[in-house]
Amino acid sequence: MSEEHTDDRSDEIEHADGTIAGPTDLPDDPPRVVRSFLEAVPCPTVVCDPQSLAIVAVNEPATELFGLDRGTLTLMGVIDLGQLDRTVDGTPVADRLTSTGVDGDRTRFEWVIAPTEQVRRHVEVSARVASIGGADRLVVCFRDATERRRAERDLRTQRRLVDAIAATIPAVLFQCGENGTLTRWNRRLETVSGYDAATLSDRSLHDLFIDGEDPVSDVLTNTYDAGDTVEREVLLITRSGERIPYRLTAGPIYTVDGDVIGAIGIGHDLTESSLREERLAVLTRVLRHNFRNELNVISGFTEQAIADIDDPTTVSRLERVAATAGRLLRVGETSRKVERLLDERPTPISISLSTAVADAIDSLPDTLVSRATIDVDVPESVTVEVIERFPEAIAELVDNAIRHNDSSEPCVTVRAAELPSESWVSLFITDNGPGIPAAERAVLTGEETQLEHASGLGLWYVNWIVAAGHGSLDISESKAGGSRVELTLRLADGRTTTDMSSATDDDR
Repeated sequence: MSEEHTDDRSDEIEHADGTIAGPTDLPDDPPRVVRSFLEAVPCPTVVCDPQSLAIVAVNEPATELFGLDRGTLTLMGVIDLGQLDRTVDGTPVADRLTSTGVDGDRTRFEWVIAPTEQVRRHVEVSARVASIGGADRLVVCFRDATERRRAERDLRTQRRLVDAIAATIPAVLFQCGENGTLTRWNRRLETVSGYDAATLSDRSLHDLFIDGEDPVSDVLTNTYDAGDTVEREVLLITRSGERIPYRLTAGPIYTVDGDVIGAIGIGHDLTESSLREERLAVLTRVLRHNFRNELNVISGFTEQAIADIDDPTTVSRLERVAATAGRLLRVGETSRKVERLLDERPTPISISLSTAVADAIDSLPDTLVSRATIDVDVPESVTVEVIERFPEAIAELVDNAIRHNDSSEPCVTVRAAELPSESWVSLFITDNGPGIPAAERAVLTGEETQLEHASGLGLWYVNWIVAAGHGSLDISESKAGGSRVELTLRLADGRTTTDMSSATDDDR
């Protein structure tokens, strides 16, 4: 630390509050002069011999800082107070103190004191020689900087952590100031954008990202004015003019008073995922179109052949072909539903459970519903948190329970049951058919093989719909030997299950 030179005021004493006491302000008796002087200084202060650095007097704040009484301190030298005899920057403390003259020079440095084993503090030291009662004295003031140093160390640690994260994550990371210009960023932003640090500094976010053909003004407005965290799919404009698709997420930075003073943003490159999604979308549309058209041809000619042939064996074989084509058409339709579901990214809403069940059954073909007895026991008072497509999941399960039922009198039961938790309810769909094959149930545990993927697509669809509402699906065998599907659903806020019975063995 450099020394600060002032005008010659060797007979003046500078108090911690900045006031100056001249020779005429001090009593004439030296001991009383020193005591009077120290009592007027609010910060921890010791008065020493300027040559030997022996302590001749201390004030009360100094005894509290050092943890020693006045008598002990006056038997010590100033150097004895330190953990080491050098300042924080490595200069001998004695050299700094003894080089202080009586011409007004003042020495400042930082030091670690450790007068006892229990006391270790980081302090700021300010020292100067002053004439007190006709004698030169070295006045040394101490200011405890331990907490400041600890805070600075913690801040440096946090900055290193942030820098390490910023350098590691596979995304662009940046910080904006109050006016929406860049103040900090990671190296990846420089690499991707093609701009160097000097060019990026204070560059507006509008110059880097656009939403379609428009600047990302709404992102900044929502972040700075509303304090919202905003996510957008945007284009990053590089220095060469290239447009790279990015998913941009920006959130506000607050002061301790809750005012927005900036924004933090992260951007993920969507080039690979966008290209993959585009290719998959084209492939899916082509395959589904050809798939549906060819199967319709097969179904049409097969039904015509069945009508024209009298041989029972041949008719049985053709009926099997027609049934297989019908199943494949339903798989194609389910894949179309799955694609829509994945594109929507739906959020849960409150739906009446009884209404969802009724809508699901009403959506099924009359010819299918007429083949079975469907018993429904769902109270009208129950409301659940599910996505809008939830009735389609119920319809898929009821359809499956009827279509694959080989009983002479197919029966399907849809029943709501109370769970021990007040926040959840179970919806059971049971039947008296052959049950769901283990290969299809395996899709929910990740144990299915490639040949079994298509057969379990309907269950995947049901599972994704239920999971999107934070629910779960479980499949087992019913008491009647058929399938038992349990949908565990979250109740809407404020709804209870008092109108329902608890789950019993009949549900199992």
